[in-house]
Amino acid sequence: MTDIVDELKWRGLFSQSTDEEALRKALADGPVTFYCGFDPTAASLHVGHLVQVLTVRRLQLAGHRPLALVGGATGQIGDPRPTAERTLNDPETVAGWVSRLRAQIEPFLSFEGENAALMVNNLDWTAGMSAIEFLRDIGKHFRVNKMLTKESVARRLESQEGISYTEFSYQLLQGMDFLELYRRHGCVLQTGGSDQWGNLTAGIDLIHRLAPEATVHAIATPLMTKADGTKFGKTEGGAVWLDPEMTTPYAFYQFWLNVDDRDISRYLRILSFKSREDLEELERQTEERPQARAAQRALAEELTTLVHGADQCAAVIAASKALFGQGDLGDLDAATLAAALSELPRVEIAELGPVVDLLAEVGLVASKSAARRTVKEGGAYVNNVKVPSEDAVPAREDLLHGRWLVLRRGKKNLAAVEVTAG
Repeated sequence: MTDIVDELKWRGLFSQSTDEEALRKALADGPVTFYCGFDPTAASLHVGHLVQVLTVRRLQLAGHRPLALVGGATGQIGDPRPTAERTLNDPETVAGWVSRLRAQIEPFLSFEGENAALMVNNLDWTAGMSAIEFLRDIGKHFRVNKMLTKESVARRLESQEGISYTEFSYQLLQGMDFLELYRRHGCVLQTGGSDQWGNLTAGIDLIHRLAPEATVHAIATPLMTKADGTKFGKTEGGAVWLDPEMTTPYAFYQFWLNVDDRDISRYLRILSFKSREDLEELERQTEERPQARAAQRALAEELTTLVHGADQCAAVIAASKALFGQGDLGDLDAATLAAALSELPRVEIAELGPVVDLLAEVGLVASKSAARRTVKEGGAYVNNVKVPSEDAVPAREDLLHGRWLVLRRGKKNLAAVEVTAG
């Protein structure tokens, strides 16, 4: 056992809790069975979910027993958003997403030993319950006036659209989850984001009403934000997903590599499993030599390895280096190269033409005359090979995987050309 509360606080993962003294004692006396819920409202988790997934991992490493709940029932309803009603997905779609999310969460946890993790699905205890049973056994113990105080509910009530009874009832479903896990598995702690505090305490209140002798707890982690005020985990292309088909490992790595210097120390503490000494050293390096981006590279490598595996991480690092002339582009497999090039400006062409035309067409230079000047000055490269003359034309055998050319102007300006015809 470790003093996990102090660890969570130092890492910026402790926003609020129920009785902290009682919680500390329970964790010290442990092991404690705890749970965290994930709703399948999409086909994949995104990087925002990593805060909770990795917090569950920390608690298990501290000796406690995790129940990871993927909500086959609550995923069909959806926690109320502050802005508008969710679009309801059909049960078959949600069931498929449950399987996908379970497969994403499982690698982070250990399913062996005295504190072995367990995956659970709240559809198991809701599917057979009638509406009358739900209202009598669960709804009877909730007070509407208290439910109305939840921030997302209050904001929706003030809006023109209002809120449906379906989403308003979400609190009852999540509260019942905690009750069922307390009864079935002796679960006495729930973790979640600070935006879930109303749902976390709803479960505690329900347990206290039906099992007054129980001592149960909740921990809320802060919501992650960016220093510039934009939402964490979002890029111009949308959310950064854990599924490699939705966000490539290369794009995932680049997301962390591009973290703002103002955010990186906080993100490292929240998401990294490195020691305090290592993190403090990376923080020092960021202050002294921010241009080296040592902290960003450390976090990108650690999280890409955790989510996608060591082999994929090595592949994207190799691709990142090769693009800038520090490796052989021909050594990259087709999928990794395509993922890397998808992040660059690019054009599609039917047949190969002079390099100066390609440089201008892809936007690396303003005009063909500027392209000729760049070539003359020795600043133009095709697949990391310096372009020898202004009239150079790439050969078909120069195409990477029979398809791609990587153009570079100077050290850092990159673009891709895709040849789409034979």
